[in-house]
Amino acid sequence: MAEFDSLHVKNIALLGHSGSGKTTLAESMLFEAGLITRRGTVAEKNTVGDYTPLEQERGNTIFSKLMHTKWRGYKINILDTPGFDDFAGEVLTALRVADTGVMVLNASVGVEVGTDIIWEYTEQFKTPMIFAVNQLDHPTADFDKTIREAKAHFGANVTVVQYPVQTGDQFNAIIDVLNMVMYVYPPTGGKPEKQAIPAAETDRAANLHKELIEAIASNDEGLMEKYFDQGELSEDDMKTGLHKSMTNHDLFPVFCISAEKNMGVGRLMGYIDNVCPPASEMPPQKTAEGASLACDPAGPVCLFVYKTVSEPHVGELSFFKVYSGTVKAGMELVNENTGVAEKLTQLFVVEGNKRIAVDELVAGDIGATLKLRNTHTNNTLHEKGKNLDLLPIVFPEPRLSMAIECAKKGEEEKLATALHQFREEDPTILVEVSAELKQTILHCQGDMHLNVIKWKLEHQYNLAVNFSKTKIPYRETIRRKAEATYRHKKQSGGAGQFGEVSLRIEPWYEGMPEPEGLNVRGRETYDLTWGGKLVYYNCIVGGAIDQRFLPSILKGIMEKMNEGPLTGAYVRDIRVSVFDGKMHAVDSNDMAFKTAGTMAFREAFQAADPQLLEPIYHVEVLCPEDQTGNVMGDLQTRGAIVEGMDTEGHFTVVKAQVPLAQLGNYASSLRSFTQGRARFRMQFDHYAPVSFEQQQKLAAAYKKTAEAVEA
Repeated sequence: MAEFDSLHVKNIALLGHSGSGKTTLAESMLFEAGLITRRGTVAEKNTVGDYTPLEQERGNTIFSKLMHTKWRGYKINILDTPGFDDFAGEVLTALRVADTGVMVLNASVGVEVGTDIIWEYTEQFKTPMIFAVNQLDHPTADFDKTIREAKAHFGANVTVVQYPVQTGDQFNAIIDVLNMVMYVYPPTGGKPEKQAIPAAETDRAANLHKELIEAIASNDEGLMEKYFDQGELSEDDMKTGLHKSMTNHDLFPVFCISAEKNMGVGRLMGYIDNVCPPASEMPPQKTAEGASLACDPAGPVCLFVYKTVSEPHVGELSFFKVYSGTVKAGMELVNENTGVAEKLTQLFVVEGNKRIAVDELVAGDIGATLKLRNTHTNNTLHEKGKNLDLLPIVFPEPRLSMAIECAKKGEEEKLATALHQFREEDPTILVEVSAELKQTILHCQGDMHLNVIKWKLEHQYNLAVNFSKTKIPYRETIRRKAEATYRHKKQSGGAGQFGEVSLRIEPWYEGMPEPEGLNVRGRETYDLTWGGKLVYYNCIVGGAIDQRFLPSILKGIMEKMNEGPLTGAYVRDIRVSVFDGKMHAVDSNDMAFKTAGTMAFREAFQAADPQLLEPIYHVEVLCPEDQTGNVMGDLQTRGAIVEGMDTEGHFTVVKAQVPLAQLGNYASSLRSFTQGRARFRMQFDHYAPVSFEQQQKLAAAYKKTAEAVEA
C-alpha cells in the first residue's frame, strides 16, 4: 500500500529568474523536513538539486529536478527548475505535472525578465501560484518595491499574506496577516517563536488582514455574504477561501522567506500542506479526444511521461505522473502513442540523483522507472483496453540554428547517436539533416542552450565539434519568357546518343493563360516538395519527338531544378513547354533526351532574367515598452519591414518581416542590447527577391565553387 493517499500528495514547481534562490529554497525545505542533516549551497557545489557537473561548474540550474519531502503527514514533490528562457522546455515539463507553482522573487532586484516569461507559461497551464519573496536578508532588499512590481506585472490578485518587520541584516521576523501573529526566528533559522504583533505594526497588519479577507471573499459568494454579515472571517474560512481561489487561479498569496538562513520556509511548507490543492482537486485531465480523466486512485491506471534522462551505465530513466489509478511495480501498461506494451519492473521516488524503490504510487504522485525501451517524453501509458491519450506538452519553437560537424573524420555516427540522445532528453532540441543545404543543422533555444549541448558533447561523449552558420535555403525563378534548343550528340563507337529538345520557359502564376502560339497536347502540374510549382506542357506536333521520351525530358528538367543554374538552389514556379525537337531512329534513347532536356532548360533559364529569392520570416519581438525603440532600430539595420506594434500582457510586441539571412545571430544580439529583457518568435512567411548586388555576389560565389569542383 502506498505511504500517502492522493489527498496528501502535493506537487510544486519552484519557478523564478536565475539567481532568485530556487535551489537554495529546495535545500532548506529538505532540511526543514529532516530528509537531509546539512544544507548544501550552490557556492559549495553540494546541493541535492544541482548535482550534475555542468550545473556545478556554471553555478546555476539547467535541468529540472525532482525531489520530495515528508512534512506533517503530507508528501511534497518538489520540482526545481532553471531560470533562463533558453531552458524553457525544462520549466514546461515541470509545470505540466505540478499542481502549484512557487514563484521565487529576489527582494533585492524585484520582478526580473525571467519572472515575466515564466509567468506566461503558468498562465497557459492556469497553475495555482504562490509568490515567495526571498533574500529579504540582503542589504538592498526592498519588500514594498517588490510587491508593487509584482502587482503591476501580475495584477491586483497578488495578495500579501506575510510581510517582514525589517529587511537586510536585521531581518528575523515575519508578520503573518492570515492568522495575525509574528514569527521571530533565531539567527540560525529553523523553528520560530510565535509572538504578538508589536504595537508599531498593528495598523499595517490590520489593513493587510482586511485586504486579504476582501480578496478571498471577492472570489466566493458565500464568504462574501458571511463577511458582510459578520465583518470578519475565521482563519478556517480564510484557508478554505484561499484554497478555492488558488485552485481557480484567482488569487496569488505572497510569503516571506530567507532560503539561505532557513527563515519562513517551514511556514511556507505548512501553507502548501494545508491550503494548496492536491492533484485530486485540480480540474480533470483532458485526453486528445476531449474526454475527461479524473485523478482517482481507484480509476483506470494512466500515467504521463513528462521527462526522460539518460543515466550512465543504467539507461534511460523515465519520469512520470500518475494521473489515474494506482500503479504497481511489475505492472504491464500499454503505450498509447506506440501501441507497445511496457513492463514497469521497478518504481522509484527520486531525491535529486538518488532513487528510492517503492512498490506503488497512487494517482497524483510523481515517480520514475527504468528501461522503457519504446516510451518517450510526452507518451501516455495506460492499462490494456482503455485507449487513453493525455494532451502532450507543447514545446517552444527553436530560435537558434547552427550547422554542426565533427572536428575529426569518422566520428559522424557517434555524433548522430549523441544528438539522438539529446533529442530524447530535451524535445526543444531539433536535429535536421538537410539534403538541400548539405548540412546537419542543430536547432535550439539560444546561445546558452547551444553551449550546454557543446559541453555535453565534449565531456560526456568525448566529441570535438565545429559549429558554423547555416546556409540560407534560397530559391531560384525567372522573370520573363525565353526559349532554347539543345542538341545532345555523342558518338563513341557502336550506337551513339542523339536527342534534340526545343522548349519554352515562363514564370508560372496561378490562373495564367495557356501558352501562346503552341499546340497544347498535354499538361501536368507538379507541387514541388520545396514549395512552388512546375507546370509541364507537351506541345509536340508531327511526331518530332516520340511520346516515350517526354518523361525523360521532364526528368532532366527536374534534375536541374534540384540544383538551379544560378546558385544551385531549388527552382520554383516555372512553366515549361516542350514544342519541338529531333530524334534518330537508332541513336535516340532516354539518356540522350534527359541530357538534352537538362541543357535546354539551363540555357533558357539563363536567358529568362533569372531571379534569386530569399526566405522572409514573420518576427514578433516581445519587449518592455522602454526597449521598443532599440528593438525597432536594430530590426531596421537587418533590412526588416516593421509592420506595426501590439501589446501582449506586459510586453510590447513589435511585428516585422525580416530576411532569414539577417537573423543568424539575432537571439544573442537581442539578449545583449536589451539585457535579456526581450524575446522573440519567428515563423516562415514567404519568399522575396534579393537585391541585384546580393544576387550577383551569390551567383559569382557558386560559379567559383563549381569551377573548383570541376577542376
